Parts: sequence; C-alpha cells; structure tokens
Amino acid sequence: MTANRTGAGSPSTTLALLWGLSDEAPRRKGPARSVTVAQVVDAALALADEKGLAALTMRAVAERVGISTMSVYTYVPGKPELLDLMVDGLYMRMERRAFDGESWRERVSTVAEENRMLLLQHPWMTEVAALSRPPLGPGLMAKYEHELAAFDGTGLSDVDTDAALTWVLGFVQAHCRAAHDARRATTDTAMSDAEWWEANQPILARAFDPEKYPRAVRVGAAAGEAQGSAWSEERAWEFGLARTLDGLAVLIEGHSLS
Repeated sequence: MTANRTGAGSPSTTLALLWGLSDEAPRRKGPARSVTVAQVVDAALALADEKGLAALTMRAVAERVGISTMSVYTYVPGKPELLDLMVDGLYMRMERRAFDGESWRERVSTVAEENRMLLLQHPWMTEVAALSRPPLGPGLMAKYEHELAAFDGTGLSDVDTDAALTWVLGFVQAHCRAAHDARRATTDTAMSDAEWWEANQPILARAFDPEKYPRAVRVGAAAGEAQGSAWSEERAWEFGLARTLDGLAVLIEGHSLS
C-alpha cells in the first residue's frame, strides 16, 4: 500500500526530481535517455485517469511512453516517487482564481470548489493517502500559498490558518471520495440509485418496520423523496461546505470581536 502514499519514496531523490534538480540526484545505470521526466509523468497521469491506480505500474508507463521497463527507472526510481511527481504536477496545473475584494467565506468556498474540481476530474486522487511529510514540490507550494491567501484578514494566527485550511481540504477529500464510491457503485451494479431502490422496494417495505424504526423510516423516506436517492452528491456538498464555513465563522468572528 505504500505505493499509493505520497512521500513514501526517497525524500532527497523525490525533491530533486520535483524541483528539476535531477542532475544532482543519484541515477541508476541504464540506456541513454530518449524522453523526459515530464513525458513519463504525463503518461502516468493519463494511465491513472483512464484506468485507475490499480493499472499504474512502471511497466505500463514504460509501454505508454515507448521505452523499456528498465529504462523508465533511469527517469524515476520507482512508483512512490512517480506518484509524488504526478500529484505535484496536477497541483501545478490547477486553475487558481485571483481573490479580489471577496469575503473570506467566498474565498474559502473558491478554494474548496477548486479542490473539488481537481478530485472529480482525477478520481484516483481520492485514493492517495498523504503522509505527515508531503513532498514539498513547486506544485504543492504554489497551491499552499494560494489557499492560505483565502484566510488573509481573518485575524487567525498562522497555526490556526494552517489548521483551518487543513480542515476545509479534509472535508473536500471526504466528500469527493464518497462521490467516487457512489459512482463506482452505479457502474458496478449497472443501476442508478433510483433503479436500485425501485428494484428492492418490495423487500425493504417488509423489512423496515415503522414501529421498530420510527425515526429511520420517517427521516429516510423524507430524505429519499427530497433527493431522489439515499444520498445526493450536490446536496451533500452544499450542506457540508456551508456547515464547514459556519464552523470557521465561529472561530474567525470570535477573533474579530476580541
């Protein structure tokens, strides 16, 4: 499982690759280079987007680039380092809207939406676990700098600003993972939520006794009718983001009053 964690490879080698200092990083002996590290990373990103992390192997990447499996190791030492380069590459390519006269809630909402878009466009990112020592590449640093600016003028301390950003990104990650799982369930069963509930309604009606489960039956029925399914991605996003911002407001507005 370490292959699907950021920061799981050699720190010095990864940092050298991330910042374009590969000449200073140790290289394995092998054939002369015929492509670039960027091409290897692009091939890996395309593979992950099309087939998921399970299909991401050094051999598959090599085949897509058009080099031998052994040759690919002269560019990137292994899958952990490759994964770091992939994640940082996506961070570098993120669209970052400039903050101009917006309230802190609007700025933080923008940060959340930008990260949601990234994770929905690249679902495999929700399966990548970050370690406490993430690879500090140019993409991550640019992303962090931009997102911290959303909290300018809030009165939060540096430590609380970092914690607030981490909290927001944690909500986005959890939501997008749930959305990804919901889509996968639809694909695996070849049934939409509405079709699944309709197909199973007869047995559910017999199993769910309203006298034994009064709240579950009442609330579940109301939510299902309102959303058209047991879970609505858009409603969950809107409700969760609003509550996340409300929680931050208690902290931020408390600072403004002190």
